[in-house]
Amino acid sequence: MSVPGPPTPDGVLTGPPEGLGAGDPIPGLSDTSPDEGLIEDLTIEDKAVEQLAEGLLSHYLPDLQRSKQALQELTQNQVVLLDTLEQEISKFKECHSMLDINALFTEAKHYHTKLVNIRKEMLMLHEKTSKLKKRALKLQQKRQKEELEREQQREKEFEREKQLTAKPAKRT
Repeated sequence: MSVPGPPTPDGVLTGPPEGLGAGDPIPGLSDTSPDEGLIEDLTIEDKAVEQLAEGLLSHYLPDLQRSKQALQELTQNQVVLLDTLEQEISKFKECHSMLDINALFTEAKHYHTKLVNIRKEMLMLHEKTSKLKKRALKLQQKRQKEELEREQQREKEFEREKQLTAKPAKRT
């Protein structure tokens, strides 16, 4: 078994450390069984892992808690912003609907004015037709009266001519 040497600048191990040959024993490694001292090494390793984990947590935990708190604040601010945005959108929709309502009222006012004008015109036409009917009735009555007078005049003339015509004298 060969132990790799120091890493190269790119991090890849290429061979045994400097000063050691391929078959030379590595200082610190014994030829004893690998199972010897395993339990002791595990407890030492467990303690070391625990201490390292505690150190790592104590080093990064405050920053992580601040980050968590900052993220919670950001989330709350986002919720507030979303609510505000929804309110603004609803206000814009109301304004748009108000513009539509205003347009409808303007249109209704325009048509109301048209209806009022049509009504005035119809009343005026009704008055004119009433006056024309009265005038036509008076003219008809006048013609009938004139016709009656002419007829009476003709009858008078006929009577006068009748009276003027010579009558044979009656012999008694």
